[in-house]
Amino acid sequence: MKPAARGLGAALLVLLAACTHQLRTPGPTVDAPPPRLSSWDALVDAFIDASFEAIPPLGVRAGRHEFDGRLPPLTRESFRQQAESLRAFRERAKAFDTASLDAHQRFEREYLLSEIDGELWWLEVGERPYRYPGYYAFVLSPDIYLEREYAPLEQRMRAYVKYLQAIPAGARHARENLRAPMPRTFAQLGRNIFGGMAKFYGKDVPGIFAPVKDAQLQGEFRTANAAAIRAMQDLEAWFRAEEARANDDFALGPEKYLQMLHATEDVDIPVARLKEMGERDLARNLAALNEACARVAPGATIKACVDKVQAKKPPEGPVKAATRQLAQLRQFLVDRNVVTIPSAEVAVVDEAPPYRRWNAAYLSTPGPFEKSLPAIYFIAPPDPAWTAAEQAAYIPDEDTLLIISLHEVWPGHFLHHLHTKKAASKIGRLYRSYAFTEGWAHYCEEMMWEMGLGDGNPEVHVGQIVDALLRDVRYLSAIGLHTGGMTVAQSEAMFREQAFQDPGNARQQAARGTFDPGYGNYTLGKLMIRQLRDDWTATRGGRNAWRAFHDKLLSYGAPPLPLVRKDMMGEPR
Repeated sequence: MKPAARGLGAALLVLLAACTHQLRTPGPTVDAPPPRLSSWDALVDAFIDASFEAIPPLGVRAGRHEFDGRLPPLTRESFRQQAESLRAFRERAKAFDTASLDAHQRFEREYLLSEIDGELWWLEVGERPYRYPGYYAFVLSPDIYLEREYAPLEQRMRAYVKYLQAIPAGARHARENLRAPMPRTFAQLGRNIFGGMAKFYGKDVPGIFAPVKDAQLQGEFRTANAAAIRAMQDLEAWFRAEEARANDDFALGPEKYLQMLHATEDVDIPVARLKEMGERDLARNLAALNEACARVAPGATIKACVDKVQAKKPPEGPVKAATRQLAQLRQFLVDRNVVTIPSAEVAVVDEAPPYRRWNAAYLSTPGPFEKSLPAIYFIAPPDPAWTAAEQAAYIPDEDTLLIISLHEVWPGHFLHHLHTKKAASKIGRLYRSYAFTEGWAHYCEEMMWEMGLGDGNPEVHVGQIVDALLRDVRYLSAIGLHTGGMTVAQSEAMFREQAFQDPGNARQQAARGTFDPGYGNYTLGKLMIRQLRDDWTATRGGRNAWRAFHDKLLSYGAPPLPLVRKDMMGEPR
């Protein structure tokens, strides 16, 4: 990126993208009668086009810029129509003559049905538009116009002005739709997000578009920007008022939690078994941490050992350090024959924007229809409202940052993105399972250590294990918060005591579990991938077949992992 574009890259990001993959892609709404479709590929194209027409920001992020500047209706009637359309597409896909499909198309049909089922669940059972402020952060975010140099600045400014003009209505509909009183963590999230947007509109955006010389366009921008700032300030004030009367009623309950896993990930495992799986993985990682710490700090407590590793902060700061690490990680993939790197593309590193700092790091990738645009690896600085000690503790240490960089870029999300761009299926290029996406990136952390990352350095191993413990506690917190009566305070204590998180991270992670009930998918996906790897490679050379396994797995895109297992292992679903 040019220097000016790097500023754009730090501008804004969708709330729940990449490493925080909480929102499945919204499904389509079709007002007109659906066309008669003579082929499977035509049905797929119709579904994708209808999705973009219903939720224009999806099209923009995918690289379809005929949708620039448009926001969805965000009315209750539009959500009802969306559900009707999803059901209609589901019926047509189910009724399709599978005898006329090849093996690739039959798999794609299952993939599409899963996507529709997940979206219908979130729309009608999970009630996403009525419960979750993050949904509106997704559809109201301006990031694509500021972060991506997909067109000349003046063209993007015209799209941005059109977007700004729609913001007051979008903010009003968010207030009308969200059910109150709401959980305290939801209100806090909404206040932070939309308050951050208001500040961003006023402080940062005018400078981004200052080089545009069209006086009339600049006047339209100032008018629309002032109205958007007021709308976001009003929305922030509304969330602040709701915070004062908020409750702790965030739990889905056991029945809905299991329904969520079935609809979104095709997973059918009882709660007790899910919990036992997580507790076993937590115990496995704690045992590994004990062993690594015996080498790092003999005779010291585990906490002292972790503190010793985490005190080693990168002197040049995390953004520059991560940039250095990415080159090293990419070379490791080549040297150790870990996985195919399908192109010469690289990701750039930047600081996260102010209203998108509720999670430590994430990756923003260009959509499949974009050309020659980079992915951006964002790292969040500490909250300036925290104490100096908390801010210092929040900055990742060198070894933990290496694992984060691995997760986000090489061979985690970014490499997955490169493979997904080449997926044979259009559905595979656009729609992603949470457990596959995050499970792959989390799986990579331990796999890279197993393949020799760090050359046996126990401090690197401590960094990897602490990150695994973070995901284990997320997994157990999701189950506890939504099925077991766990409080936010109890979750926060578990992040501090069993995942060795600093106070700021522990607060963020516990709160996230309330509005991201699927964040246990990091560990769930990892466990499913490890089991599939062991089973698939058992008759193909064991560890010598890991690269072939990785390439095969990534060729699917990111469907629910049980679909992949069925296809790779020839097992019944």
